Amino acid sequence: MKKLNFKDSDELWLAGDLVNRGPDSLKVLRKLRDMDRQTRIVLGNHDLHFLAIVFGGHSAGAKDTFTELLRADDVEDLAHWLRRQKLLHRDHGYLMTHAGLPGCWSVPQAQELAREVESVIGQSDEVAATAEISYRRFFADIYGNRPAVWRNDLQGMDRLRCIVNYLTRMRLLDSAGAMDFAQKGALQDAPAGLRPWFDDQRIEAFEETLLFGHWASLDGETGTEKCIALDTGCVWGRELTAYALEQQCKITQAALPRS
Repeated sequence: MKKLNFKDSDELWLAGDLVNRGPDSLKVLRKLRDMDRQTRIVLGNHDLHFLAIVFGGHSAGAKDTFTELLRADDVEDLAHWLRRQKLLHRDHGYLMTHAGLPGCWSVPQAQELAREVESVIGQSDEVAATAEISYRRFFADIYGNRPAVWRNDLQGMDRLRCIVNYLTRMRLLDSAGAMDFAQKGALQDAPAGLRPWFDDQRIEAFEETLLFGHWASLDGETGTEKCIALDTGCVWGRELTAYALEQQCKITQAALPRS
């Protein structure tokens, strides 16, 4: 933020995974909550995992790094604030999600589907008490790889889970548009029959430029100006990357040594 000369009049867009791979998840959430008027946040799979622990009754895993956050006195307040963030943000000619956008959806359809999930996970407790799917049930049932391909007739948790997986977990797709969750490596290592979600002519026709994170092994390279990859593996000792929307350029910061 210092390199960006970030000012009180600026907006800070964050492409998700605010927690669970660095050492200061608690400090990050507190800082961003205090900056709420300036931030535009979309949720990532690690944020949803944290919320599934707090509200869905799941347990933290051995690789999770947010023990301090889970033990904090204000953990529920932070979790309630976090669950009211978006899955998709669209403004200034850009569209941001955590993992990307499948070409099988138009931009208006993607916005509508994202709002469908947001309306569940952001419910008030009053609404949740009578909802067919409450936010607590959603987070209890969020995990799973099925269904792996979108159909317009999907219903209930299958529908919500599929939307979430496209927006927060997608990397490689097969010819039918089904998500592969096993491969997380570099593009040159992708198995035959799978291609990255951004290798789709329908996406090139979108008016907006897409911003996404999630896929660290891309190291910021997609081969198309239409899709800007922001995860450059800071957690693995490489770089943290920001994209200045006005200047249309990337600003990087080398990973700091772990204390």
